Amino acid sequence: MIELDGLTKRYGNKVAVDQLSCVIKPGMVTGFLGPNGAGKSTTMRMMLDLDNPTSGSVRIDGKHYRELEEPLKYIGALLDAKAMHGGRSAYNNLLCLAQSNRIPEQRVAEVLETVGLTAVARKKSKGFSLGMGQRLGIASALLGDPRILMFDEPVNGLDPEGIHWIRNLMKTLASQGRTIFVSSHLMSEMALTADHLIVIGQGRLLADTSMADFIQENSRSYVRLRSPQQERLRDALHQEGVVAVEADGGTLEVDGATTEDLGELAARHGITLHELSAQRASLEEAFMQMTAGAVEYHAHSEPGGGAPPPPAGAQWGEGWVQRPGGGEGA
Repeated sequence: MIELDGLTKRYGNKVAVDQLSCVIKPGMVTGFLGPNGAGKSTTMRMMLDLDNPTSGSVRIDGKHYRELEEPLKYIGALLDAKAMHGGRSAYNNLLCLAQSNRIPEQRVAEVLETVGLTAVARKKSKGFSLGMGQRLGIASALLGDPRILMFDEPVNGLDPEGIHWIRNLMKTLASQGRTIFVSSHLMSEMALTADHLIVIGQGRLLADTSMADFIQENSRSYVRLRSPQQERLRDALHQEGVVAVEADGGTLEVDGATTEDLGELAARHGITLHELSAQRASLEEAFMQMTAGAVEYHAHSEPGGGAPPPPAGAQWGEGWVQRPGGGEGA
């Protein structure tokens, strides 16, 4: 379990993380969401004692990170797959980590097998593709068989098979009672993986709730109907006191009613339905609705309708921004 209590980080006049308090519980995958510049990376770095908070605290199973004698046995993390020593083989990168945390050498071979890198174990990591580098970073997080795992953009560079694999791995680890904390910009993937969400914007907590409740509370749910007897359907709905809004494609949209209720209503009036479907917003739509006022960087379209390219050194996100060294803020 990870506990954040009033966690705050300031850089001069800039507040990167602002009084953030939450509990990341075991036995589930907790997604960590926020627009670019929201403070996600800074928060995760403070969790691992890589940045000192201005105020507040982080506790990992009741202890501060610096109090852990062999931290890899408590918490494994993938924040930057490129942090591996390029001149060392995959095996030796992991062996150095294992020896520094009193982890048996046999564990190195086990995690390389788990992530599918056994065949390239003796090759230098500087020649690895982005996806292979991600797998090596995941292996380092798994090395100490920790109860807590943190992943920042874990599917970055992975092919479809790799994405499916890491998704199932996180779910399996959570089912074992471990604490899984994952940050990602891929909403479609997060929707398939996370059970619980922590959402921040401009360093502040916006939501700490289940995936289902987050989508329900931040989006519109409605029922869509389509019939060859559209006028009769509209009149029947009006007679029953049901408000229907006409939408594209000759369909009607109804809020506050179930598909069962509307199906029975149509049957009572002898109306044929060609469509009767419940519509629910995606995680991405709910996220955009929730964070609309907390997006720090926006890309604007040109008058001709095309978006301008990012300047040299900038990267695409929900919006782009140039940072010293050419990276994005988070």
